[in-house]
Amino acid sequence: MVTIELLGQLQTVDGERDVAVELTAPVSVRQVIQRQGIQLRHLLQLIREKKVLVTINKKIASDDSLVHDGDAIRLVGHDGFGGSGLGPTHS
Repeated sequence: MVTIELLGQLQTVDGERDVAVELTAPVSVRQVIQRQGIQLRHLLQLIREKKVLVTINKKIASDDSLVHDGDAIRLVGHDGFGGSGLGPTHS
Protein backbone atom coordinates (compact mmCIF):
# COMPACT_ATOMS: atom_id res chain seq x y z
CA MET A 1 0.00 0.00 0.00
CA VAL A 2 1.12 3.53 -0.84
CA THR A 3 -0.21 6.56 0.98
CA ILE A 4 -0.71 9.94 -0.63
CA GLU A 5 -0.87 12.88 1.74
CA LEU A 6 -2.12 16.19 0.40
CA LEU A 7 -0.73 19.23 2.23
CA GLY A 8 -1.24 22.96 2.04
CA GLN A 9 -4.49 23.79 0.26
CA LEU A 10 -4.53 20.52 -1.69
CA GLN A 11 -7.37 18.05 -1.38
CA THR A 12 -9.31 15.55 -3.45
CA VAL A 13 -12.51 16.66 -5.16
CA ASP A 14 -14.34 15.14 -2.17
CA GLY A 15 -12.28 17.19 0.31
CA GLU A 16 -10.05 14.33 1.48
CA ARG A 17 -6.38 14.89 2.36
CA ASP A 18 -5.20 11.28 2.61
CA VAL A 19 -5.51 8.57 -0.01
CA ALA A 20 -4.39 4.93 0.23
CA VAL A 21 -3.48 3.09 -2.97
CA GLU A 22 -2.71 -0.58 -3.55
CA LEU A 23 0.28 -1.25 -5.83
CA THR A 24 1.35 -4.57 -7.32
CA ALA A 25 4.47 -3.21 -9.03
CA PRO A 26 6.52 0.01 -8.94
CA VAL A 27 4.98 2.85 -10.96
CA SER A 28 5.64 6.57 -11.35
CA VAL A 29 4.01 9.19 -9.16
CA ARG A 30 2.17 10.38 -12.27
CA GLN A 31 0.71 6.90 -12.83
CA VAL A 32 -0.40 6.62 -9.22
CA ILE A 33 -2.22 9.94 -9.54
CA GLN A 34 -3.72 9.05 -12.93
CA ARG A 35 -5.10 5.78 -11.54
CA GLN A 36 -7.13 7.74 -8.99
CA GLY A 37 -9.14 9.32 -11.79
CA ILE A 38 -11.19 12.40 -11.16
CA GLN A 39 -10.31 12.42 -7.44
CA LEU A 40 -6.74 13.64 -8.11
CA ARG A 41 -6.79 14.61 -11.80
CA HIS A 42 -6.39 18.32 -11.04
CA LEU A 43 -3.02 17.65 -9.37
CA LEU A 44 -1.31 16.62 -12.61
CA GLN A 45 -1.66 20.10 -14.08
CA LEU A 46 -0.48 21.71 -10.83
CA ILE A 47 2.61 19.47 -10.81
CA ARG A 48 3.37 20.44 -14.45
CA GLU A 49 3.01 24.11 -13.49
CA LYS A 50 5.47 23.59 -10.59
CA LYS A 51 2.79 24.54 -8.05
CA VAL A 52 3.13 21.24 -6.18
CA LEU A 53 6.22 19.86 -4.49
CA VAL A 54 6.41 16.07 -4.69
CA THR A 55 8.21 14.00 -2.05
CA ILE A 56 8.55 10.25 -1.58
CA ASN A 57 9.49 9.13 1.92
CA LYS A 58 10.46 12.73 2.78
CA LYS A 59 12.87 13.07 -0.18
CA ILE A 60 12.21 15.50 -3.01
CA ALA A 61 10.93 13.67 -6.07
CA SER A 62 9.16 14.37 -9.36
CA ASP A 63 6.14 13.00 -11.15
CA ASP A 64 8.51 10.61 -12.98
CA SER A 65 9.92 9.13 -9.74
CA LEU A 66 9.09 5.49 -9.06
CA VAL A 67 6.86 4.59 -6.15
CA HIS A 68 7.13 1.21 -4.43
CA ASP A 69 4.79 -0.63 -2.08
CA GLY A 70 5.07 0.91 1.40
CA ASP A 71 6.15 4.36 0.18
CA ALA A 72 4.59 7.60 1.35
CA ILE A 73 3.96 10.32 -1.22
CA ARG A 74 3.45 13.86 -0.02
CA LEU A 75 2.15 16.55 -2.32
CA VAL A 76 2.67 20.03 -0.96
CA GLY A 77 0.73 22.81 -2.62
CA HIS A 78 2.25 26.22 -3.16
CA ASP A 79 1.56 28.96 -5.65
CA GLY A 80 4.46 31.24 -4.83
CA PHE A 81 2.18 33.74 -3.15
CA GLY A 82 0.73 31.76 -0.24
CA GLY A 83 -2.69 32.26 -1.73
CA SER A 84 -5.39 30.28 -3.41
CA GLY A 85 -5.69 28.62 -6.78
CA LEU A 86 -4.66 25.13 -5.69
CA GLY A 87 -7.96 23.55 -4.79
CA PRO A 88 -9.77 21.13 -7.08
CA THR A 89 -11.93 22.50 -9.84
CA HIS A 90 -15.32 20.93 -10.33
CA SER A 91 -15.59 20.80 -14.10
